[in-house]
Amino acid sequence: MNGPEEVRARLEETGYLVDDGLAVACFLALRLHRPLFCEGDAGVGKTALAAALAEALGAPLIRLQCHEGIDASQALYDWDFPRQLLHLRAAEAAGAEDADRLEGELYDRRFLIARPLLRALETCPSVLLIDEVDRADDEFEAFLLELLSEFSVTIPELGTVRAQVPPVVVLTSNRTREVHDALKRRCLYHWFDHPDFARELAIVRRRLPGVSQRLAEQVTALVQTLRSEDLLKPPGVAETIDWAEALDALGAREVDAELVVATLGSVLKYREDAERARGLLPAALQGA
Repeated sequence: MNGPEEVRARLEETGYLVDDGLAVACFLALRLHRPLFCEGDAGVGKTALAAALAEALGAPLIRLQCHEGIDASQALYDWDFPRQLLHLRAAEAAGAEDADRLEGELYDRRFLIARPLLRALETCPSVLLIDEVDRADDEFEAFLLELLSEFSVTIPELGTVRAQVPPVVVLTSNRTREVHDALKRRCLYHWFDHPDFARELAIVRRRLPGVSQRLAEQVTALVQTLRSEDLLKPPGVAETIDWAEALDALGAREVDAELVVATLGSVLKYREDAERARGLLPAALQGA
């Protein structure tokens, strides 16, 4: 892509709206082959950005979902031990006697299970999403730092696998903990904030063209009001879309108190937040 404006246009063709800062960050990530570190609250579009980039580039999206305790074997590669055992038994049954040759066959590429990171190195082009990296531990961060610096990995039994062209890498963090500076320094950084009313309404209208204009405006206004309150988990854009979609599925062309209360589970995920919202809704509905 030739510049940030082309990146913006291509992403908007997929239905993903970006501001100037994100368009520049995506362009630089593509041009400089640098990972893009996306941080912000859940539901603000970080993961969706990787999917939109993959669609815009016509490349497969390869996703690594991080979690506590994740290690290299889960993220990079592992050996298919059941198939290796079957091969060993078949060779023994056929009378194989060359132990060195048999051992070499056991560690052939066909018995290697490529996990997301290895698949991304071997797939060109590709978009690699390392999702919720803040859920992983320090050791895994260090492993990622090394991998993303060289875009290569050495498999002792097979040798070094190096990406012909580095994948487009998007890392996301919900900031449940601070990710180490060493990993962030390797990346371009973009903070995802909640959008203002006009931008959020545009996103809802783009994602849900069949929803009435009035309903989209009211739902967006209600979510903006809820975010201004002291909630345990303020709703993200994803929840705004879910709420509008739920109300539309119930046949609503505009909001009313009964339907709003009945569908609160689409937008709020904690009992305390739902109870607080019920007390705020009468005044919020009057202003919507």
